[in-house]
Amino acid sequence: MSDAAFLNRLMEDPRGSLVLGAPERNVDEEEEEDTSTVLLSVLVQRGQLGLCFYDSEDSSLHYMVDTPDNQKLHLLSRVIQEVRPHVIITSAKQEGCLTQFLQKLGSNPHYKPEVVTYPYVDFGLEVGKQRLLSAYLPFLPACTSERDKLSYLSSCITFDSPLMLRAVGALLKCLDRRRVGVELEDSTIGVPILHFHAYTLKGVVYIDKDTYSVLQIFKSDLHPSVYKLQSGEKEGLSLYGILNRCRSRFGSKLLRQWFMRPTQDLAVLHRRQEVICFFTSPRNSDVLNTLQASLRNIRNIPGLLRRMTHSNTKVTDWQHLYKTVYSAACIRDSVRHLPQSIQLFREISEKLSDDLNYIAALLKRVVDFDASLEENRFTIKPNVDSAIDEKKRRMMGLSDFLTDVARRELEQLDSRISSCCVIYIPLIGFLLSVPRLPSMVEKEDFEMEGLEFMFLSEERLHYRSQRTRELDNLLGDLHCDIRDMETVVMTQLQNAVLERSGSLHQVLDLMAELDCLMAMSSASQEYCYTSPKLTRHRKIAITQGRHPLLELCSPVFVANSFQSFESESRIKIITGPNSSGKSIFLKQVGLIVFMALIGSNVPAKEAEIGLVDGIFTRMQSRESISVGLSSFMVDLNQMALALNSSSGNSLVLIDEFGKGTNTADGLSLLAASVSFWLQKSVVDVPHILLATNFHSLMQLGLLPTTGMLSFLTLETAVDRDELVFLYQLKEGICQSSYAANIAALAGLPTCLVHRAMEVSEHYRTGKPIKHIDQESSGDRDKRCQSVVEKFLSLELEDKDVDLQSFMKDELLPSAGELLKRS
Repeated sequence: MSDAAFLNRLMEDPRGSLVLGAPERNVDEEEEEDTSTVLLSVLVQRGQLGLCFYDSEDSSLHYMVDTPDNQKLHLLSRVIQEVRPHVIITSAKQEGCLTQFLQKLGSNPHYKPEVVTYPYVDFGLEVGKQRLLSAYLPFLPACTSERDKLSYLSSCITFDSPLMLRAVGALLKCLDRRRVGVELEDSTIGVPILHFHAYTLKGVVYIDKDTYSVLQIFKSDLHPSVYKLQSGEKEGLSLYGILNRCRSRFGSKLLRQWFMRPTQDLAVLHRRQEVICFFTSPRNSDVLNTLQASLRNIRNIPGLLRRMTHSNTKVTDWQHLYKTVYSAACIRDSVRHLPQSIQLFREISEKLSDDLNYIAALLKRVVDFDASLEENRFTIKPNVDSAIDEKKRRMMGLSDFLTDVARRELEQLDSRISSCCVIYIPLIGFLLSVPRLPSMVEKEDFEMEGLEFMFLSEERLHYRSQRTRELDNLLGDLHCDIRDMETVVMTQLQNAVLERSGSLHQVLDLMAELDCLMAMSSASQEYCYTSPKLTRHRKIAITQGRHPLLELCSPVFVANSFQSFESESRIKIITGPNSSGKSIFLKQVGLIVFMALIGSNVPAKEAEIGLVDGIFTRMQSRESISVGLSSFMVDLNQMALALNSSSGNSLVLIDEFGKGTNTADGLSLLAASVSFWLQKSVVDVPHILLATNFHSLMQLGLLPTTGMLSFLTLETAVDRDELVFLYQLKEGICQSSYAANIAALAGLPTCLVHRAMEVSEHYRTGKPIKHIDQESSGDRDKRCQSVVEKFLSLELEDKDVDLQSFMKDELLPSAGELLKRS
């Protein structure tokens, strides 16, 4: 019977119906160790960057069209930061900027990918095309001609990017040499490419590593398990940590990609917003919980299909595949009852075809999951194959039959043998087993008439008799036959699944997106977020915004608003005492804008966010030892990036720039930076929030008067000598830093604080500052007069007077004290 006829017969069987009620399991059970390998091939020529990379997790090749990059290769740096390749492949003949980039990358103590160089000839354009045509593409029939293969590939990967195609050639060479993912397979099996993906950073909002760190978008903590203290990490208190409610590992992975790639694409953002808006409605909570429960059973489909491609399927893979397609079909059926005006719901309803029901029903009809787990091999159910059923029935009836054969054999044996049995051993056959008698010492003693001695095991002798030979001929090697026949069924089942692999890949993409959006919906419901209005206008308006992390840690949080218009109030300078909340407000605005650009709801009463193209920060210095620069130099680099790279659609957050050097120089650099932006045309001035304690910036009139500039401060109140923070933002300039009050709140001694206030007042009014440890002139005169009077009272003619003792006790200590104080 052909494979197609066999499968058709299974599907026509009425007993192959789908049974509802897949068991639930915990998220922890579906976590799998991530053993994927990513290899990136890159070529740089004349300011153009071409790259591609292969991900062994789903056997996919990702390519990026040739793109301009600067001499510092910022674009390549962003790609590597996001992709995190294990191996970087490049040409031995390369430009100096790439050499310097790789050297700098190799000096990073936290991330050191392996760098492989190939001769320049391996990066030839025709070489790349030929290797691409020769690549192992399991989804194409083996008989596909080269011309047809080229036509198909031209629809999957662009041939208009020569640098990228040359990088592909070197990548495929490395894959074949290392045999990534097929190390243990036969050498005739190539490294598979199951699908192609276009990789692009177009429209992605620029955010560097320092910004991710200072805004606490990601935060890695050591794993709490003592067994993972050295290598294990977990997500700490971060924006990603509170929004990641995903029920699957691939959902969490996609959400991290969204965080690493905030977008300006309004169509993408509106697509996400409409799903979140639906699930945040309280009346849809039941649907949300039902879909999230089903998502727990969606497994790593590319991994399952890859193992099927190599006929390396595990027993548990069949169970996972069944749960996956069954749960995906349930999700699709549930989504079909939801509003189809929502784009994602419509795509799930349309793209998840009836192939899912077919595969689920086929697996349920064929695979005996319980028996497979028990025997640790693929086992089919009864009534699938009549020949296999017959052999299994004969196998199950062997016990009684062999007992009867053993009884008849015992009648023919030596009377000294009290018992015997007939056993079956795979690959050997049926044997007569008898106990070893005490008289049987040498091998010659084992010989019995009419029996062929086979072996001795556990004090039992095993023989082959005429009857056991007849059993071998009659029953054959049942066990091996059954295994071989079930293997044939498994191969047919694998082929049926692989024929519908396209539908299964659609499952993973759509389920991952649904998982991410439901995760953000759950967080939005719990933390009372609202949906922001996204526009293309150069405007940001946030009403009663909150810091998404601090509000979880603080019992009382004061909300503040923020407005930055298209042609006025673009630069805001915020002053206020230390600890009054300036830095928190800056981070709050940055996080709200970031959340809007990944499609999430935001912690505010209302928000209108104009799409920004980058978020730049100068807020926190990295450790100078780790980067080989002074802290102030790091601050300058961060400020230079904001000055040189920001545009009129960027958001710039600056906190205490200039405090790393002397006051005059720091104040001058800060004033010059603000003036640099103010001199630009209106459309080129970014949204800027600048927090500073340099009050001289305003007092000395270092900045021009313009509508583009506004001043804000955070309210405080002084109750007697105690400073009270109100954390409320208002227009105006803070007239005092309240450093003494802050010092008192920090617990410095009262006398120290009072002395500091005294020195500050004298310095401000121009009065001389006296040392508090210097003796006054009146006290000094009195001291001298006392010594003179004691000396004059001495009777020098008296022999009992010890002049030397007087000088030692009175004169020398006083002189020494005076010298010390002077």
